[in-house]
Amino acid sequence: MSDVVILSCSPSQHSKTAKLGEHVAFELRRLSITSTVLSLRDLPAAPLLRGDLEHPTLAAARHQVAEARGIVIATPIFKAAYSGLLKVFLDVLPQYALTGKVVLPLATGGSLAHVLALDYALRPVLQSMAPLNVLPSLFLLDKTLLHSNGTDLCRESLTDLDATLLRFRLALPPAESIWHDQAVA
Repeated sequence: MSDVVILSCSPSQHSKTAKLGEHVAFELRRLSITSTVLSLRDLPAAPLLRGDLEHPTLAAARHQVAEARGIVIATPIFKAAYSGLLKVFLDVLPQYALTGKVVLPLATGGSLAHVLALDYALRPVLQSMAPLNVLPSLFLLDKTLLHSNGTDLCRESLTDLDATLLRFRLALPPAESIWHDQAVA
């Protein structure tokens, strides 16, 4: 079981958003938080779209979310909206799947014009799932994510991300929290 599940929501195999999710997992480990990256693109498409809750892979993904104290969502913003892959996954979770959990929305995109998608589109959906807290989101411009050689996050992105992850760590409920116990039950 991981303390935190990082939902990597890009449909692309080689995405900057996926690299961001991997980096978040690395940084959380440095903060002594166990985490797992759940790549939504690797979930079986047909069962996911059908909402086949009995499918073993979907059942395992739902269980990972149920057991976590925190959820980090790393989504690209396409056409002023969060990833459709994320929406489909959220739809297969129970209505109150985020009860007792702290949620951190992270997004990547090509233009600051897309930043409002986090607060006006994603946040209401997350809030409807009854989390303990949805932290302020962080939007990172694609051009600040990777160096020109395609590796490592750029320093300018890391500064904001480091502060955001520290706030996330401080907001996580204790492992034996009554909120967590109720969410898993």
